[in-house]
Amino acid sequence: MARSSSGGPDEDRVLRRVDELVRLVPDYPEPGVLFRDITPLLADAEAFADVVALIAARVEGPVDLVAGMEARGFLLAAPVAVALGAGVLPVRKAGKLPGPTVSESYALEYGTATVELHPFTVPEGARVLVLDDVLATGGTAAATVSLLERCRAEVVGVSFLVEIVPLGGRAQLGGHRVDALVRVG
Repeated sequence: MARSSSGGPDEDRVLRRVDELVRLVPDYPEPGVLFRDITPLLADAEAFADVVALIAARVEGPVDLVAGMEARGFLLAAPVAVALGAGVLPVRKAGKLPGPTVSESYALEYGTATVELHPFTVPEGARVLVLDDVLATGGTAAATVSLLERCRAEVVGVSFLVEIVPLGGRAQLGGHRVDALVRVG
């Protein structure tokens, strides 16, 4: 793993590698959608480790939990949580968790969905990082932030591997610190 002078991964090299490995899939899952496939990145052990280290290095302050959204957010949230010495909190699609749950519905760029979490896994005042692979319209992340705030957690940031800037998802996260490793137009 190449290191920068600060001891962390060489950010420019990591970002170039992300750009090389994230595959663009047109018209998936519906016509007009340009899907970002992160599976080649996940399959590259060095690149994946570097991405995890870089995401963790950019987090401000201590974190108690890392909330990852189903399903690709889980793949990033778990190792980032370990790197931060935090727990991981799965945010699932409706009906995937045994009760009790709290839920929030939201709009996607190609439909609607509902996410849920177990409120008893979020202690009041917990410092939570929200993490997903792609920020598009912001619906999933905004719904997750809303759920966490209803559980009286403190959302310390919302992080993404890739942000699709023209879709305006950042605006849905009003007032929260948003970080994306890669911003695409």
